[in-house]
Amino acid sequence: MADMPVGVRPCSMAAALEIVGERWSLLALRELAYGVHRFGKIADYTGASRDILTDRLRKLEAAAVIERRQYCEHPPRFEYHLTQAGRELFPAMISLLQWGDKWAVDHPALALRHECGQPLSAEVACRHCAGQITPHSLSLEPREVRPEG
Repeated sequence: MADMPVGVRPCSMAAALEIVGERWSLLALRELAYGVHRFGKIADYTGASRDILTDRLRKLEAAAVIERRQYCEHPPRFEYHLTQAGRELFPAMISLLQWGDKWAVDHPALALRHECGQPLSAEVACRHCAGQITPHSLSLEPREVRPEG
């Protein structure tokens, strides 16, 4: 990977971080994944100010990562729910949580247990061979750019 020509590397990770790479966005997504859907509770559990949280939720909605659903007409009130795109972020969020448990805190605040009853120990593996994914197990191959239309 280090042998590629030097220059700004086009990258889907950079594009994803433009959408979800801000602290309050990720914490709001965490709460939605945990089943918290109302604005006030999301604000309470994340510690985000109401104006910042409003901004992040609007950006996530514009990117189709979350959707608003009206639950009250008078006055109009909405809940927030993950879309398919938002649900597909869950493995990345679990990986980040596990990394934080190991490297960022002395004592993790939560213990996650899988439905099998065991403490969660998620890994990223290749679907084809079940091999562990590491920086050394990957190679970069530029994709062919196809014209639109």
